[in-house]
Amino acid sequence: MSARELDAAGITDPALRASYTACRALLAEHGKTYHLATLLLPPAKRPHVQALYGFARYADEIVDDLASTQSDEEKAAELDDFAAQVLADLKAGDSDHPITRALVDTVRRWDIDVRYVEAFLASMRMDLTVTEYATYDDLMTYVYGSAAVIGLQMVPILEHPGVPRAVVEPYAHDLGVAFQLANFIRDVGEDLRRGRIYLPIEDLALFGVDREHLARGVVDGPIRRLLAFEVARCREIYRAAWPGFRLLHPASQECMKTAFRLYGGILDAVERADYRVLDRRVAVSDVRRAAVAVPALVRAVRARR
Repeated sequence: MSARELDAAGITDPALRASYTACRALLAEHGKTYHLATLLLPPAKRPHVQALYGFARYADEIVDDLASTQSDEEKAAELDDFAAQVLADLKAGDSDHPITRALVDTVRRWDIDVRYVEAFLASMRMDLTVTEYATYDDLMTYVYGSAAVIGLQMVPILEHPGVPRAVVEPYAHDLGVAFQLANFIRDVGEDLRRGRIYLPIEDLALFGVDREHLARGVVDGPIRRLLAFEVARCREIYRAAWPGFRLLHPASQECMKTAFRLYGGILDAVERADYRVLDRRVAVSDVRRAAVAVPALVRAVRARR
C-alpha cells in the first residue's frame, strides 16, 4: 500500500499502517478482481475497503486453506478463538492482531455495525459443519453472513452523504449476494472437492442431478440446464442491485460498477466454457479486465474533481 493512500486516509500509527498494508496484500493475492476495482476509489477510501476484505480473507483461510493439515475440529477451534478475540477487540476499540487491527480501526471510523462482523464469522463457522443446503432460503442464511454483510459494511464508506444508509442497504445486500452466487457457479467443482455443494439441493433435484452425478465430473444435459438456471437467477439479482449505484458518492460509483461488470463477467465466462466448471476454474481474462478497468479509471478520476 502506498504511503499516499495511508496518508490520505489519516492513518499515521506505524503498527496500524502495517496492518492496513497486510490487508491490502491479502486482497491483491486472493481477490484480483476486487483489488483492481478498489484502485478506482479515492485514495482515502481504499485502505478501509481493503481492510474489510483482508479480514474476511484471513478468516476464510482458516476454514478453507487447502494446504492445511488440520482436522475440521481443529479448524473450528482456531476459528472460534479468532472470532472471540475479534469481537473482544471490537468491543475494546483496539487490537494487537496484525489483520484485525485495521478492521477495528475501519469499523470505528465509519461506525459499521458490529453485528455484520458477527454474522460473517457465524457463516465461516457453518463451512466447517454444513456441506449442503436443502433450499434456496437455507442457502441465503449462509450467504447473508458470507457475502451480503460485506456489501452492507461498505455502505458508510461508499455512500453519498445526502442518502440515508437504509436506502442504499438493500442494493448493497443484493450485490453481495450476486457476487457470491457467481462464485458458487464458477466453483462448483472446486467446492465439491472440498466436500461442499452450494447450489440448493432442491435445484439439483429439479433438474435430476445429485451429488454423485456432479462428482462424475461430466457436464451433461441435466447439469448444463441446472447451471443455466443458476446463471439466470444470479443475473436477476445483479439487475436488482444496479440502480443502487446512483445512490453512492460519484467518486465511489466506478469502483462498484467495475466490480459489477467483472464479477458479471464470471457468468459470461461460464457460458463461454459451455458450463464446464466441474474440472476447471473459468476466469475473466486479463484483456477483459483491462478493457473494463481502464475507461472506468478515467471516469473515476474525473468524478473526484
